[in-house]
Amino acid sequence: MTTEQLGTSESTTATATYVYAVSRPLDPAALSGLAGLAEGFPVRTLPLGPLTAVVQHVPAAEFTQDAWQQRLSDRAELERCARAHHEVVTAAAACGPTVPLALATLYRGDERAQQALGADRDRFATALARIEGHAEWGVKVSLPAAAPEPPRTRSPGSGGGPSGGAGRAYLERKRGLHQARERHHDRALQTAEDIDAALSRLATATRRLRPHTQEMTGERHRLQVLNAAYLVTTVRENELLDAVETLRHRTGAEVEVSGPWVPYSFVGEV
Repeated sequence: MTTEQLGTSESTTATATYVYAVSRPLDPAALSGLAGLAEGFPVRTLPLGPLTAVVQHVPAAEFTQDAWQQRLSDRAELERCARAHHEVVTAAAACGPTVPLALATLYRGDERAQQALGADRDRFATALARIEGHAEWGVKVSLPAAAPEPPRTRSPGSGGGPSGGAGRAYLERKRGLHQARERHHDRALQTAEDIDAALSRLATATRRLRPHTQEMTGERHRLQVLNAAYLVTTVRENELLDAVETLRHRTGAEVEVSGPWVPYSFVGEV
């Protein structure tokens, strides 16, 4: 599925169709009161045969490719758009399984949206069947970034002895620190694998994401070793939360869990 880019010559009165999500038929009342991305235009449903698109008219002149590039470069504006998009998707998902579409999915009108989305109807139906009765849970695991340094010890004969003895002690200490860091790193990676394996047994599907760097997290003394998403049935959510608590105590790791979310990470895997 592609998103149509609107040109800069769009008239100030023309509208485009912004698509938030695709779901099964839902009660339009569930979308009432949602502001969406454009004031003055209601968030509504658009039939796609047996499925439904959640859409909104938007002023075409304000949603051109150039306008979107400006939004993407403005962090506050981008966050506002993302929150509005997510709010609509969440409202639709409260009514049943929902496939969220990417931010800035636009078509020149309802008819073009129906044509383009209808061509992917089978894929949407498969994704909806796959995520029905499921939610996405995010798990991040962090550990101390470095192993604790061993206490300094005086090597035999180092006090007042020849300088060669002090040099050997220094090199041995450096070698020991390097080996300790390697062992710590290996244990951290193994902890991540153990936690992922335990949680994966409770999930229908999993997805490993790139761990956040220390620059992203702002935590210089902690290292994120696992960033993963789990597709979990609603009947196993408490099992997942209990497992996370057990893993915290067993491993000593900081395990951050978030959810339940609309399964953004799993709707494309069909």
